[in-house]
Amino acid sequence: MRILYLVVLGVLGALALRQWVGEGIFIATASMEPTLKVGTHLVLDKLTWIVRDPRRGDIVAFQEPLPPHEELVKRVVAVGGESVELREKKVFVDGKELDERYAYHKRAEERLVGDDFGPLTVPRGHLFVLGDNRDESKDSASWKDPESGEARPFVPLSRVRGLVRGFF
Repeated sequence: MRILYLVVLGVLGALALRQWVGEGIFIATASMEPTLKVGTHLVLDKLTWIVRDPRRGDIVAFQEPLPPHEELVKRVVAVGGESVELREKKVFVDGKELDERYAYHKRAEERLVGDDFGPLTVPRGHLFVLGDNRDESKDSASWKDPESGEARPFVPLSRVRGLVRGFF
């Protein structure tokens, strides 16, 4: 009976840690390359959000705001209250070009959907996110409502699952 009690206690403890502290994740697509390679195993930190909101530059895991609501990993480019614009693949926040050494353009000479975007102001409680592999990423610059075709570029903070760690 004591062993059963310890096993149940251990399982409940593990589930609680996974729910509120952290869990392992796996990078399944090339949208964050070269920063995060396909097949990389990382840790999703769920505690950080108790102390602070996501910041520009953070890499977060979240549930996509449009169907099929896949879990994605992207970099935060702008937060609530900031203006964001893309001009010829360059990102501007509040009118200033971001220094994005991590951004990669596989098809730099091609003009793609999302290469020019905005300016739009990110609503409070939302994020604007982009993959580091900009030309191969399904992200804020390309999301559109499937019925109306209108841009739906923002991720509500309620859909953010945690901060991606383990790639330092």
